[in-house]
Amino acid sequence: MIPNFTVIYDACVLFPNVLRDLLMELAMRDLYRAKWTNEIHDEWIRNVHQRKGIPLDKLNRIKEKMNEHVRDCLVTDYHWIIPNLNLPDPGDRHVLAAAIKAKAEVIVTANLKDFPSLELERHDIEAQHQDIFISNLIDLDPVAVIEAVKKCHQRRRNPPCSLNEYLIRLQKQELPTTVSMLRELI
Repeated sequence: MIPNFTVIYDACVLFPNVLRDLLMELAMRDLYRAKWTNEIHDEWIRNVHQRKGIPLDKLNRIKEKMNEHVRDCLVTDYHWIIPNLNLPDPGDRHVLAAAIKAKAEVIVTANLKDFPSLELERHDIEAQHQDIFISNLIDLDPVAVIEAVKKCHQRRRNPPCSLNEYLIRLQKQELPTTVSMLRELI
């Protein structure tokens, strides 16, 4: 089954490894259609490389795996929409343009101020913080989200950690509601 609900990931939610891993795992479970662009990839990869020193070849392999494992994820042919958009940071217009092109309902972002609701409402799109987005998914399908969390936790080998330590790492990704809900359910 292909879900009808489409979201765009902003680069800021792909920057932290722990959050990116969980969002990818959730996307692969077909709870929604996750989308992004090569421009979004370029932004998170550039920031991770500059701030954390991770080699570009490793980050590009992650990008390739993301594109390979999430069905129909890349949005293209959206640049013509950009000049008609008005956001506080013109550098974020490409994200909204991609959301419009993909007919997305939600932009998942930590930077809500960069996506004012007045501009997004014109396109029937909502910006949601990652905590709201994932906690809404827990309400919709708690079993699928818990399975995704457990799978991501099992992948944490460098360094390995307990489930509680993993949840603490998730909480550091600005996910207090999500982690609270997960603690009640697990």
